[in-house]
Amino acid sequence: MLVLVAPGQGAQKPGFLTPWLDLPGVAERLTWWSAVSGLDLIHYGTEADEEEIRDTAVAQPLLVAAGLASAHALFAEGIEGATGLAQLPNRIGAVAGHSVGEITAAAAAGVLSHEAAMVLVRRRGLAMAEAASRTETGMAAILGGEQDDVVAHLDKHGLTPANVNGAGQIVAAGTAEQLAALAEDKPEGVRRVVPLKVAGAFHTDHMAPAVAALEALVPGVPVADPRTAYVSNRDGGVVASGAEVVERLVAQVSNPVRWDLCMETFQELGVTALIEVAPGGTLTGIAKRALPGVATLALKTPDDLDAARALIGEHAAPAVDTPAEEEPREA
Repeated sequence: MLVLVAPGQGAQKPGFLTPWLDLPGVAERLTWWSAVSGLDLIHYGTEADEEEIRDTAVAQPLLVAAGLASAHALFAEGIEGATGLAQLPNRIGAVAGHSVGEITAAAAAGVLSHEAAMVLVRRRGLAMAEAASRTETGMAAILGGEQDDVVAHLDKHGLTPANVNGAGQIVAAGTAEQLAALAEDKPEGVRRVVPLKVAGAFHTDHMAPAVAALEALVPGVPVADPRTAYVSNRDGGVVASGAEVVERLVAQVSNPVRWDLCMETFQELGVTALIEVAPGGTLTGIAKRALPGVATLALKTPDDLDAARALIGEHAAPAVDTPAEEEPREA
């Protein structure tokens, strides 16, 4: 069984979209999604520098657009009369995304239209950037140490384990002062504390204003139930209701990402291979350590597509206990 995953903020790099524009249809899709989101995605994905794409309001739409564009490219060669992401239920057993990657996963699974996904992620990025501007906050990756010991140590400093990624990696989030104290007082057994290039303490109470902003938006968003198993960051649970997926997407802005539990669910579903959409690398790196024996592939450039298609041919499986496809309906 094959899982398709989408990375979160921090995976973007200057110019990473440039090679994808050589593929048929990619520039046209990005031009349309730029109009929908009010953001020049082609500029930010090809010409903008690291500081420009570090901006939360830019990075999040850029990542979702890149993930969806690469997923379309992956499935460009139709099977059994289906083309594009319409093939996904027959080829991919489950989808999941890390943080903002959950919106990519929801759109790939048919919960959201691509246009709705771009509107939602643009509003999410703006709201989180606004929330982050109220207090100087940030995040830092903690490498090594026992999970329970690290979490207890973070609590001592008033920090939140915002991402529990598994494979010996936890991301702490809080104020600049709290993170500085952590750097001076690392938990026992921790090799390094690495500051992350993000603009705020995401997935903590500092993001409560962003949750409120999104709650006002989503009642009118058309949704459908996922066409394949959708694995949630909240608790690693498989969510079969499109309305619940969107509800969780909103709440997750201020709740910790439990990627470790998502990977446990992949194992329970019988995962044998994992493909990470563009800009891939982060989640496949974690999976190599946490899911021994599972084949992994990251879509970094179009040169990776043939290998990814071969992996799909070898490991494809239909969706597991998920509802039949239906038209989008009001949440």
